[in-house]
Amino acid sequence: MTLYVVATSIGNLGDISPRAIETLHAADCIICEDSRVSSKILDKFGIKKPLLICRDDNEVRILGKVLDFLREGKSVCLISDAGTPCISDPGFKLVRACRNQCIKVEAIPGPCAAVVALSISGLPTDGFLFVGFLPSKKSARVSFFRKYAEFEYTLIFYESCHRITKFLDDAQEVFGPERMAFVAKELTKLHETFWIGKLPVVREKMATASVKGEFVVIIAPSRFAM
Repeated sequence: MTLYVVATSIGNLGDISPRAIETLHAADCIICEDSRVSSKILDKFGIKKPLLICRDDNEVRILGKVLDFLREGKSVCLISDAGTPCISDPGFKLVRACRNQCIKVEAIPGPCAAVVALSISGLPTDGFLFVGFLPSKKSARVSFFRKYAEFEYTLIFYESCHRITKFLDDAQEVFGPERMAFVAKELTKLHETFWIGKLPVVREKMATASVKGEFVVIIAPSRFAM
């Protein structure tokens, strides 16, 4: 009776751990965000298990079913489309419900895009705030940036290809032209790309580049200069 929170790769399939593969093979059921995405890595390692979809809009509805399954003594694995589950992805409500019911929850650790990007950014790592995705509206982004303009630690965000340029424009508007930033696109994938420098420099470099893919944006504290 265990819920395993299993980290998979964030891009390169070779980054999934042997322990994660072993745990997925042994599971009675796998909970995933999108079966079409998860099947790629599961098929790669010959893992054939019943799949249960868990998204933000249905997570509460499936809790009872998952808890009943666990109480029967079954093992369940929770995975996300990429990286570590529950980090800007569904799953935290399920984990909380298991904790409340005294059901064992065990982590099978592995990649997390935010930490991977921070580790290679060259920006301060002594303290950071992981924010994930900001709201899509400009007013909400600007409001958040203003609130944390003088935050003493590094800020880490996720952003989509649809909003990355607007995100950077708003960040420059609030943080100013001297603030250092690091942007990573498609981490560990074929088209992995990095940009680092002051916000206007990063924005200019990206103006002529393809912005297809998923992004991690890291903004240094105002005290930091390269």
